[in-house]
Amino acid sequence: MKSIIVSLLCIITLSAVAQDKPKSKHWEKMKDYKPMMTKSVGFTTQQFKNLKGRLAGFSQYKPLRDHMWTVSLGSMHEMKNFISQMTVTAGSSMTGNPDEKSSTMRFLSGGFDMGYDFIPSKRVMVYPLVGLGVENYHAIMWKDVNAVDFDDVAGSPTLQNNIRSVKFTNTFFTYRLGMGIGFKSPDGNHSIGVQGGYVGSFKDKAWRSAENQALNGAPVDDLKRFQVSLVLTGNMMGMCK
Repeated sequence: MKSIIVSLLCIITLSAVAQDKPKSKHWEKMKDYKPMMTKSVGFTTQQFKNLKGRLAGFSQYKPLRDHMWTVSLGSMHEMKNFISQMTVTAGSSMTGNPDEKSSTMRFLSGGFDMGYDFIPSKRVMVYPLVGLGVENYHAIMWKDVNAVDFDDVAGSPTLQNNIRSVKFTNTFFTYRLGMGIGFKSPDGNHSIGVQGGYVGSFKDKAWRSAENQALNGAPVDDLKRFQVSLVLTGNMMGMCK
């Protein structure tokens, strides 16, 4: 019985060793397709002039800022120097305090880009990008209500509505133009780089209510924002190796 068990263990071990090389070759071949997970942090500027101009007439609101910080998650694929990437980005002006007079601008976007790496190097990438996307913006304003009495709010539905924040929304379909540079690790499984670019809207859009309702006489803006991001990538084939 003991000899049978030892023999079976030897067969299993030899089988695993025999399969090791073909599996490694398979993964090495698959690595050429370079599917990458991407993570990035960045900065963007966008001025909605007509919205800001209209809100300037309401002294109870603090002016909106023109810059936002961004974080992105996505994937990048490279094959024969052709590059494609998908990203989901969230941005915020990092302002806004419900306990005081304040305002904030936030957005969520998704996009798909294509490009070409012009550098014939395994360690360096330089690539232009073009793409399409959609972006949704929320402008939120809070009033200073510290002087409002608790009992007055509890007993008055009208006052309850008056102290609520005001929110306006807008959604843009966009085109995207950019340039990226990346530096790969020796094993090709990771990289660090920078992407910069411009995002513009195909059409000017009117601002809507928090429930996405059309409003009479609402200000109309277009999207013209510049962005720059630090991009970190990890090769999924490398993670599975």
